[in-house]
Amino acid sequence: MIQSRGERDLLDLEAVFKALSHASRRHVLVILHARGGAMTAGEIAKRFSCSWPTTSRHLRNLEEAGLVRVDRHGREWVYSLQTARLNDILGGWLGRFAASVGDSA
Repeated sequence: MIQSRGERDLLDLEAVFKALSHASRRHVLVILHARGGAMTAGEIAKRFSCSWPTTSRHLRNLEEAGLVRVDRHGREWVYSLQTARLNDILGGWLGRFAASVGDSA
C-alpha cells in the first residue's frame, strides 16, 4: 500500500512519541547528548538501575524510532544520538502550532 507523505509523517511522529513516552528512554537521550552524542551499551547500562534486558529493550525502542543509531566497534555496540531526526520530527510537529498573526493565546 502506498502511503502519502502526511501518513508517513504521522507514523514517524507516532514512533518518536512512543519512544519518548518512557522516562528511561528520555534519560538515555539526555545522557547521550551530555556525553558528546555517543556511548557504548555498557556505559549506558551503568547509568541505570534496571536489568540489562530492560535497558536493551529501551535502546531497541530508541533505535526503531530512529533516535539513536547503533554501530559495532570491535566487541562493543556504540549508540549514537540522531539529533537531526529528533529535531526534524519534533521541530516539525511544534512548528505546526507556532503562533500566527491573529492567533489568540
